Amino acid sequence: MCTGIIGVGVLVSAPAVAAPATPSSTASAVGTELSGKTVFLDPGHQGGAHSENLQRQVNDGRGGTKNCQTTGMTTLDGVPEHTINWKVSELVRSSLESLGATVKTSRADDTGWGGCVDDRARAAGESGADVAVSIHADSTSTTTDADKHGFHLIVPTLPIPSAAADAAQSEGGRSASTLMRDSYVRAGFEPANYAGVENGIQERSDVAGPALTTVPLVFVEMGNGSNPDDAALLESSDGQLKHAIAISTGIIDYLLGSDTAEASSAGPATTTAAAPAGAKTTDITVPTATAPSTERSAVEGRSALSGLLESVSPSVESFGVDGLRGLVTPDNVSSVSTFARGLLKQILADR
Repeated sequence: MCTGIIGVGVLVSAPAVAAPATPSSTASAVGTELSGKTVFLDPGHQGGAHSENLQRQVNDGRGGTKNCQTTGMTTLDGVPEHTINWKVSELVRSSLESLGATVKTSRADDTGWGGCVDDRARAAGESGADVAVSIHADSTSTTTDADKHGFHLIVPTLPIPSAAADAAQSEGGRSASTLMRDSYVRAGFEPANYAGVENGIQERSDVAGPALTTVPLVFVEMGNGSNPDDAALLESSDGQLKHAIAISTGIIDYLLGSDTAEASSAGPATTTAAAPAGAKTTDITVPTATAPSTERSAVEGRSALSGLLESVSPSVESFGVDGLRGLVTPDNVSSVSTFARGLLKQILADR
């Protein structure tokens, strides 16, 4: 989906050492709203071209051990989770880099190795990221399970033995996870109705990543690959983009916080961009560029910038990813915000 958007450059020589991702010539930052912010993305699991022992025991962060890694689930139509995670992560990376953020990741591609769970947690901590996001998809059966559906965020049972991890996850991690949950709900996703999930949040003590990560961590389970509706979104380009927008807006809300009352009440102006050729007559409404407030309110919440990104979602649902090409034609380019235009160009580059 995003071949050619972003070049290689994540973990260099060892999974525990993260390096900044290097954009390709087709993807240049078009904004500065997230300049100075660093995000660590962990597309869960790994490709099949590796010889690592997944059963090797590693530190679980709570005084015990667990398997180095798992293979991940496979959707009803045979799409491996690691590929879904990778494609969504690359789209998230594109959107954040288009705003000037530095993005580091746990693996360089969707073929090789990305590290054990403890390696990835260590890399996240050593990256100095403002927030880390581990991107996964769930499964409840090897066959169709139409009754269980929805997304959820995994948060660790507190306290965590590591004081640094406990501080990171009890404060920033919980806040970031809640904002990500809210972003998913706004995007039209339903919280999971299984496994003890409450309002999109599932508390667990058996997941090593959150117990080992010393920067705020968001652990996303995008949906249930055993459920036909969830699987359809996870497998499709349009669905992956919808997930990526929800994840990106959750990250932006955490990094920027809500705007001041004055900025929020004013709201962004909107313009109407022409619909893509061959599409229905419904127009696409896109907010014009509005600088987000530099102040941070006492209560974290939705930022104007995340609202701008979310404005792309209705167009995805109406016209599909390929239909969005109509938003970046010479005739209507001036009516689309600088940010939205840059993001769309990166998403569509070399598809």
